[in-house]
Amino acid sequence: MYTGRCLCGDICFEYDGPIGPVALCHCSQCRRAHGSAFSASAPVQKVRFRFVTGEDKITEFESRPGKYRGFCSRCGSQLYSRVDAIPGILRLRVGCINEPLNKGAAHHVFVGSKSDWFEITDELPQFEKTERTNDPH
Repeated sequence: MYTGRCLCGDICFEYDGPIGPVALCHCSQCRRAHGSAFSASAPVQKVRFRFVTGEDKITEFESRPGKYRGFCSRCGSQLYSRVDAIPGILRLRVGCINEPLNKGAAHHVFVGSKSDWFEITDELPQFEKTERTNDPH
């Protein structure tokens, strides 16, 4: 069981399932949404994810047609993204999880649009766009 929360604590969640590969996304939308060089997220099964408190505090922004980014309406913490094309999966922002994941990042995606002020120095695979990863089983 994993638990997590937003920065202000108004939104708390639980997830009872496997966490898919952690992707570090360097696309311009993720950089703007997170105010950072990249975001860190992993696919999780929506059916095994539940809000404990604060579901009414979630605001979703449609960042492109059919893609929604969920965040806390009070503190702004990014919690997940979802796409209409894959309704059973959320991309959970792993920085919101309380427990250790016991695994590292799997790869970098959208490195073709990464910021010029950040240098990738690890040996993880890098993809120009995205790698379709296996959804968690």
